[in-house]
Amino acid sequence: MKIICVGRNYSEHIHEMNNVASEEPVIFFKPETALLKNNAPFYYPSFSKDVHYEAELVIRINREGKNIEERFSHKYYDELGVGIDFTARDLQKKAQEKGLPWALAKGFNGSAPISGFVPKSKFEDIYALNFSLKQNGELKQHGNSSMMIHSIDKIVSYISKFITLKNGDYIYTGTPSGVGPVKIGDLLEVFLEKEKMLECAVK
Repeated sequence: MKIICVGRNYSEHIHEMNNVASEEPVIFFKPETALLKNNAPFYYPSFSKDVHYEAELVIRINREGKNIEERFSHKYYDELGVGIDFTARDLQKKAQEKGLPWALAKGFNGSAPISGFVPKSKFEDIYALNFSLKQNGELKQHGNSSMMIHSIDKIVSYISKFITLKNGDYIYTGTPSGVGPVKIGDLLEVFLEKEKMLECAVK
């Protein structure tokens, strides 16, 4: 099982982070130990003082595939969920300043809370899906899959050119604007359309 993540996939988020858009999807990974399931709490790590939330749509791959044509990508996932890409922003900044990889800033233990999944057939149009994050009851992020620079199907096709996708792999598809820091005592809630799919307490 792999956790494959997409960065810089929403224009407003690129702007708020002072980054530059890429013509191709920006790909990074998290290890299996990053997963938090069943609304498990997130324990703030001792090595960071600036952990940020990033709400994302997540798909789960349902069959093996490589070199997938974009027009066939939809056959390789049939469920959707939501997740949080926790990022140790201070570690990330330090690595970026030195031109080094920022794997530790993204892949630390518990950095990938994930919801349960629902069939994509439940939704009228998965290419116009709303999702959102609340922090202590206050709306902080709102995105729609139509706002993606690189669509879900393009992402699946692109990744499969380099890496064989297998049943059970997760793809985090990027975060919209509104990311921000968390602190101990916070409660994060992530919604898909109007349904709360994920709850994560920060401890």
